[in-house]
Amino acid sequence: MRLGFTSLVGLTLVALPAAAQDISLRLPVACEIGRTCFIQHYMDHVRDAGISDYRCGTMTYDGHDGTDIRVPTLAAMKAGVDVVAAADGTVLRIRDGMEDVSISGKGRESVINTECGNGALVDHGNGWQTQYCHMAKGSLRVKAGDMLKAGDKIGQVGLSGATEFPHLHFTVRKNGEAVDPFVSGPPTKSCDTRGVSSLWDDSLKFSLAYQGGSVLNKGFAPGPVTMDAIESGVAEQDIPTTRSPALVAFVRAIGLKGGDVQTLTLFDPDGKPLAQNKAPPLDRAKAQWMAFAGVKQPQGGFRPGLYRAIYRVEREGKPAIEQAFGISLRP
Repeated sequence: MRLGFTSLVGLTLVALPAAAQDISLRLPVACEIGRTCFIQHYMDHVRDAGISDYRCGTMTYDGHDGTDIRVPTLAAMKAGVDVVAAADGTVLRIRDGMEDVSISGKGRESVINTECGNGALVDHGNGWQTQYCHMAKGSLRVKAGDMLKAGDKIGQVGLSGATEFPHLHFTVRKNGEAVDPFVSGPPTKSCDTRGVSSLWDDSLKFSLAYQGGSVLNKGFAPGPVTMDAIESGVAEQDIPTTRSPALVAFVRAIGLKGGDVQTLTLFDPDGKPLAQNKAPPLDRAKAQWMAFAGVKQPQGGFRPGLYRAIYRVEREGKPAIEQAFGISLRP
C-alpha cells in the first residue's frame, strides 16, 4: 500500500485560528530530548526558494514538511526506541517490510513513492492527522482500523525510506495541509514566538524549547575517530586508558550555521590545556559536523586522573553551544 509523502512543492505554514487548535500532542518518540534523542530538522516555513525554520533559523531543509526526531547512533536504534501515538486516534493505513538502509548508498531514486519508508497514518478527527515515517522493519505493532490512545506503541525508530540517519519524521496535518506543531498560528516577521501557541502538550514546552544546534555525540577515544565510528556507536565503546596510544576528545554537533566558530579543548587533571582544535568559521550551514582534539601517549603513559574537554560554538560573536565532558583515566 502506498504511503509516500504528500507534495512538497509550495509548502507554507498553515495559519489556524485559536479555536481550531483542538488537538494536544505528546512527543511521538519514547525518548528524552537533548539526551537520548534530538531534533535534527524543523518544518520549512519558506514557500519558494530558501529555507527557514519557525525561528528563522537553518534547522530545516527545502520543502521539509515535518519534525525529524533523531536518535544519536545506529546502536541506539538497534537497541530499540519506541514510536508512540501523539494523540488518541484511528490508524488509517500502514506500511512495513522496507529494509533499514541509508539512501546515501543506493540513492533517492530507490525509494520513489515510498519515501516515508515503514510508516503509519493516524486520524484524530476534526481534520487532524499525524504521519510517522522511517520506522524499523518489522517493528510496527498496529494495523488499519486500530484505535489508539496517546502513548500507545506504533513501532520503533528506524532507517527505512528516504533517510540517511535513524530518526522519526513526524508530520501533522489539518484538513490535508501540513502544520508546524511548534507554531500553529501564522509566523511573525520578527521570528518572535512569544505568545504564539503550539500544538504540543504543556508538559513539553520546556524540553521542546528551540535549540539552534546541539551536541549529538561526545566522548573520548584511544586514537583517530571517524564519522562512521561515531554513527555506529563504536567510538563511544572504545574506552581509553593510561596506556592507550593517544587520548582524543571528539564531538559531533548538529544544526551549525555558516560563520560558526568551533573550539574543542582537552585539559589534563590539573586543568592545563593539552590540545586545542579551533576550526575556521564554517562556510555554510551544516546539518552535522565532527571535531576532535587529542595528544599522543607521553613517555610512561598518561597520568591517572580526570581529563576534561570543553566544546564551544561562537555564533555572530556570541556563545551558541557549550558542552563539557570528562573521563577518568585508569591503568
